[in-house]
Parts: sequence; C-alpha cells; structure tokens
Amino acid sequence: MATELAQGQNCRLPGPRLEIRLSAGHPVIAGATLSDEDGRVPGPEWVAHPGSPIVPGLEAPRRAAAQHRLAVDLGAMPEPVCRVNVLIALLHGIGGPERFGGLPAPYVAVAGLDGTEIAGYTITGLDTESAVVALELYRRQGAWKVRAVGQGYAGGLAELLTDQGLPQARELAGTINEAVAEGMPRPVQAPPPLSAEGDRSRRAAAPAFGPDQGRTAPQDDSPMPPNGGQTPGGPGQPAPQPPAYPGGTPDPSAAPRPTAASGGPIDYSHPRRQNAAPPTPPPTAPPAAPGQPRTPIAGDATGWSMDERLYNQVWGMFEDLARTTAAYRGAVDFADSRRDKELEQLLSDPRSRIGGQGDAAREAARARHAQLVAQAREAFDRDLAQLTAEAEVVEPALPPAYARWDSPVWHAYRVPTEIPMAVRLGNLHLPEADPIRIPMLARLPLERGLWIDSGRTVGRTGPSDGSSAEAHALGRLAMEAAVAHAARLLAVHPAGEFAVHVIDPAGSGAGPLAPLVRTGVLAAPPALGAAGVADVLARLTQRVDLVQMAVRGGAADSLPPGFDTSQQVLIVNDFPHGFDDRAVNQLRYLADEGPAFGVHLMIVADREESSAYGPLLDPLWRSLLRLTPVADDHLADPWVGHAWTYEPPLVPPGSQVLQQVLTQVAAARAKHT
Repeated sequence: MATELAQGQNCRLPGPRLEIRLSAGHPVIAGATLSDEDGRVPGPEWVAHPGSPIVPGLEAPRRAAAQHRLAVDLGAMPEPVCRVNVLIALLHGIGGPERFGGLPAPYVAVAGLDGTEIAGYTITGLDTESAVVALELYRRQGAWKVRAVGQGYAGGLAELLTDQGLPQARELAGTINEAVAEGMPRPVQAPPPLSAEGDRSRRAAAPAFGPDQGRTAPQDDSPMPPNGGQTPGGPGQPAPQPPAYPGGTPDPSAAPRPTAASGGPIDYSHPRRQNAAPPTPPPTAPPAAPGQPRTPIAGDATGWSMDERLYNQVWGMFEDLARTTAAYRGAVDFADSRRDKELEQLLSDPRSRIGGQGDAAREAARARHAQLVAQAREAFDRDLAQLTAEAEVVEPALPPAYARWDSPVWHAYRVPTEIPMAVRLGNLHLPEADPIRIPMLARLPLERGLWIDSGRTVGRTGPSDGSSAEAHALGRLAMEAAVAHAARLLAVHPAGEFAVHVIDPAGSGAGPLAPLVRTGVLAAPPALGAAGVADVLARLTQRVDLVQMAVRGGAADSLPPGFDTSQQVLIVNDFPHGFDDRAVNQLRYLADEGPAFGVHLMIVADREESSAYGPLLDPLWRSLLRLTPVADDHLADPWVGHAWTYEPPLVPPGSQVLQQVLTQVAAARAKHT
C-alpha cells in the first residue's frame, strides 16, 4: 500500500528505477533539476525540461499536459548528483491561470516499474505560486529516499531555478517557456477512439526497454503508457505522440497554412516540407458492412513511404495490443476486487456467515464476478481477432529490414541502395495474446548497443542444473543471435555502408561466426587473445576520436584521405574474458560515445557472471539494450506496466538464407570497392 506523505515527510525507496506521476488538473510544465550535496544546480545541463528533456538517469516530458510521467533511474545518475528535485510550473505568457491557488491541488506519486505506487503527496496550501518543487529524491548513506517538499515560488521558474543556485536561471526559464509555447497543440478535433470495427489512429512508438536497463522511458510527453508505461510506443505510459520531423522555422514567404479556426482543411505537414510532394496516400480497404470489422490492409498508416507506413502500422498494432490487454487486465482486477469486497462485507455480518441466505449472497457475488470477467474477455477476444487478422496481412508485406528470416521476401533479396528507417530485433508478445507476434523494430542508426545475455537463468522458469554443457549451449545460442543481428544489419545497408568487427579472445565463437568468416563480409578476421583485443579497441577508439573532433570542430570534410565513414559494429564474444581494466574502459567509451559517431557495440556475455568483476561494468550494462538468445519476459512497458516476452530473430534450423544473403552482400561489396 502506498505511503501518503505530508509536507516534509520522507520514506525510503525500494529500488533505483522509478516512475514519477504528476497530476495537476490543468496543463503544466514538468521537469527536474539535479543538484550536488550543497543543493546547487551547477549549470543548465543539470536541468531536464521540455527544451532539453534528457539528462543522465532521467527524461522529462516534452510538452505541457495535465498529467505527466517521468521515468527515473537513480543508478544511472552521475556520482556528483545527490538530489533530484521534481518540479511543476504553470505556462507563462500564453494565457491560462497564473497561480496554483485557483486550481485543484496537484498530486505527485512515486511508483515502481510494475505500476505499484510507493508514495504519494497532495500539494496543498498553494496560492500565488506559479512554480513548485513537488518532491525531492535524495541520497543518504548510500540509499535513496523521497521527501515531500511542496515549496512554491510566486516568481515562477526563474525564481525557483535561482533559489537552487543556477547562474543562468532567468535565461533558462525563458528557454523553457519558449520550448513549451512552440510545442502547444493546434485546436484540432481529437482522433476517434478504438471502435468495434477496428479503426485506429496510428502513432509511432519506440521499442521496449528492459526493467533492468538504464533507460525505460518512452519518447513521449504525455502520461506514459513500448519500446517501457511507455506510450505504448513501446512497452507503460499514456498514448504516444506521433513522431516529430526535425524542427525548423517556417519559410516566411510560404503561403499561410489553414488552421481549424479558418474553416479550411488543416495542413499537418511540417513547414520545411511545404515544397515537397505530399505523402503517398496509404491504400484503403473497402468500407466494412455495418457491425462488421474493418478489413485489414498492409500499409494503412500514415507516412512518406511504404517503409514508414509499415513501421507506423507495426507500432500502432503494438499500442493496440498493449491498450486492449491493459483494459482486459484492469477489468478482471476490478471484478476480483469487487467480489472480494462483497465477500468481505458478507463475512463482517454475523447474520450472513451461515445459512442459506449467506450462501445465496456469496453465490450471487461469484456470479457477478464471472459475468464481468466474461464481458471483459468477450471485448478482448474481439480486439484480438482484429489484431490477428491485421498481423496475418502485415507480416508477409514487410520488407527485409522488418521481416522474419523465414519470410519469402528474402528469396528476392537484393542489396539495397538506401538505408531503411528501422531494423527488426525480434518479436514481442503477451501471455493473454500468445498467437500474436509484434515485430520489435529499432530505428537506424542504432541509438544504443546490444547486450545479448547468455546467462543460465535466461528464459528459465524452473531451476538450472548449472552444468557446463548448459552454459556452452546458451553461449552458442547467444553468439548465433549476435551473428543473425549482424547479418541483418549488413543486409539492410547499401554496399560499403556497414562494417562488422569481431573480438573473440578465446576463439569459442568460431562455429557461430562461420557464416560471417566464410563469406568474407567481416572487416578483418576475428581478433584473438589480449593482443587482438587491444588492437581492435585502439583502432575503433581512434576512429571515434577523429570523427568526434571533426564533427565538433565543424571540419567533417577534413578527415584523412580514404577514411572509412561507414557505420561500424563491434561484436564482443565471451566478455569480459580477455579484457583488462584499460580494455574495459575503452569499451565503455565506445558504448557512450560510439553510437553518435558511427560505432556500435554488440556484446555477448553472461550478465550474472560479469557482475563478479565489480561495479566497473555497471555503467556499460546500463548503456546497452539487453536481448536474449531464447524467449524471455524481461522487457518492461512503462506505459501500461506490461512485461513483454521477447523472442530473438534466429534463423530457422537448416535454412541457408543467412549464407545466401551474406554471399550477395559480399558480392556487392566486391563490386563497390
């Protein structure tokens, strides 16, 4: 049961990964500041706000809303951070209330990743204040606690940030208000809700992140619903927002765009796309007969290309499955709690404990429970039938980047000339809807590396026998998964635009690596021993340094002649065997800085075994997305609290598709060079 805090009270937090829920009854700005042990915020980079929502261990919403959710990973906070202040503020200079005194009392709660509230606080007594520090998460003797603060500021964000010692407080407050004003929605009609006929508004979402990973928040600004209560944009937050195109200032010479107020049709295209051709209209299915579900069709989401429409449709299916499952689970929980309450009331009355009257009342309570559950299941089955029909249409239409390895699309595979917008990392499904598999798509280029866990507890519901044979089998499966991921990345990039490096210190991955070695698609033979590890890491670290200096110095065209500018991925097998402290630090550097400059990691290791090497590897672990070589329910959905089962995209046994695809990649590379 959640602890209801009063102002000044505190309680201990059970773990580092949390969700902060804010409710204000009116659109407000939500954010957080990180401060040192003296309570001072050293600079703007220590503030998460709509204009710059991401700081280490925390992501703030990007827009003003009446409800917000912030995902927090205290374990990922930099060492100097001793306090995290969660703040809310009213919008300044764009209309609306100017003080909290005229609004319902804001409510803030701290919850775990499973959705269970840990502590709640109703901020009462506000009057002229327009900005409030709601909660404070603080470190005390190595443990984190939460304190109800409720400190208000009549001078708004500028006064709040000044009080926390931020030198550029007023400038940052202005920047925050400008960012919120630019993101204010137009007064357009809300999209239609999910109907019995299966019509849905499509929204793109991010893939799910594991509850044991550093980042579990979705890329959205609303109360969170995969990718984690993500909006099901992925697996626990409110519904995700449509993906935004890169921002920019509209061309002043362009014709004014009609708005809802002008009575004309609304132009939803980005200002910088005004001179471009409009998106290709998605195919439409014939209208359904009254009372009948809509006929599904592949590519019926919005987008500028078929790839984008299919991508949005896949994550729309993900959102729908997350939503309908959450509704079903909520209905069943309600039925259970209602039955339990009725039975408890019967037991509290001595007259109904025994006798025919009591038995009849108990039977009636159980009958009402069964009726509610049956109604919920009927609605759930109807939605599942529509989703199943859609999945059966969409899966065969997916291009190679999104398709399974057993899809016929690979028989007509040709090396592409353009990089796709995403790549398939596996499948996601829920136990209540086991037949439905939703492709797990990750945008390209990859924003974070992959940790393929070969631990003996992965995917296991029963005890492990702990044998070396079991460990060897899982290690081989994990390496095969890594090779399948690498082969797909090679296959979906144009010739010469992607390179694969391999570190295999003990040579234990020779078998699974054979397809890559035999076809000659590797940038160099797998590196063996400590010397090989040092050589590969030194070359890739130097590459990141050079590109980083060139980009940040504005001299990207000054790289050495013949410099390979293609995307790179480094597969590390059996980590951390063969790695000394220097090599581990280089690997951490590549994990942190590499993705922004074209170098990505794919580490194959037993997480439990590597933990014996101490906290040195923890930052590396948190920076990577954990995948498994067998089905495992480790992916969190911070949007609605689901635990999604992940299935790796392994090549079917006996299939030659990997060999055929890699052979074409090698031939195209030879022609390219």
